[in-house]
Parts: sequence; structure tokens; C-alpha cells
Amino acid sequence: MANEKFDQPVTVVAELTGGGHETIGDAAACLDFLLRRWRGKRSEKHRAAVQACADTNSGRRPASFARKAFIVAAREAAILVTS
Repeated sequence: MANEKFDQPVTVVAELTGGGHETIGDAAACLDFLLRRWRGKRSEKHRAAVQACADTNSGRRPASFARKAFIVAAREAAILVTS
């Protein structure tokens, strides 16, 4: 499994009520966040981000692909802090 680092980490709100932030630096951490700690709606953009991270982790896509998909999903869920 490839675990390419993102060129720049992405910071998101990790807990909607507590306001804690989490910085995601690679596709493996991104996939873990999407599957285990995602508090937003599991929309089509969320599913696309999950698939993009899985594709990146298997070496089929570059880390930039997963990063972009994650940003889109996080923006839709209103949890994006920095990109």
C-alpha cells in the first residue's frame, strides 16, 4: 500500500460540538477520518473522497487526487479549516 504524503496537509474540524481541529497529511489518515470520524452527511462527495483515498492507498492515483476530493467533501460538510 502506498502512503504518499499530501503536498500540504488539510485541517478540518474534527468534532462538530467541541470545535477541535485535526490535520490530515496523507491518504491513509484521510481515509481513516472519512470512515471513522466523519460527522457530516455521507453524501456523494464524501463517497467520492473515500474512493479517491482508497485508490491512492492502492497506488492507482496520486496523493493530490485524494487531497482534492477530501477538500471538496470537507467544504460541503462545512468542516474545512485550511486547504
